[in-house]
Amino acid sequence: MTLSSCKSSQNIATFKPESLKIDLKPVTLSTNFTIPIAPKTIDLFPLEDISSTIYSRADRIIDYAFAFDGVRYKRGGTTKEGMDCSGLVVTTFDRENISLPRVSRDIARTGDKVDIKEVGKGDLLFFATRRNSRTISHVGIVTTARDGFVEFIHASTSNGVIVSNMAEKYWYFAFIEARRVI
Repeated sequence: MTLSSCKSSQNIATFKPESLKIDLKPVTLSTNFTIPIAPKTIDLFPLEDISSTIYSRADRIIDYAFAFDGVRYKRGGTTKEGMDCSGLVVTTFDRENISLPRVSRDIARTGDKVDIKEVGKGDLLFFATRRNSRTISHVGIVTTARDGFVEFIHASTSNGVIVSNMAEKYWYFAFIEARRVI
């Protein structure tokens, strides 16, 4: 039995990286002996240089996609006024300067094919959602992938932008392929 929700309860935190600085001052020991240290601020490591490791491109894409969580479905939509599945993907990837075609079946021709067991954050999942068809008509972005557990954010026609799970029967049988473009 699988239970699912139409609305994600996941909260997303964002941060602005800053440098870590330490002020060095003279130290006085309990024996009234002072060790002179010239007052100086040293920069241990600027977080801007390592922020790409801490907060990856895939994380930024997913974070931005979650900004649309709950937005209603609108065919051809690419804003908070309304969004469709490929609009969500194109808009979020565009923010990271990754240009993708506007239609899901055309997006499926970009990047590299990935086995569903190998997907990671930011990978794209493609589905055939039309009855009796294996033509790609839907796309979502992987938000979580671990040990056979895969969640993705997408714009559904009935519930707008939501998070779904590949374990849901509908998505499991509609799945066509996964691709990596980042």
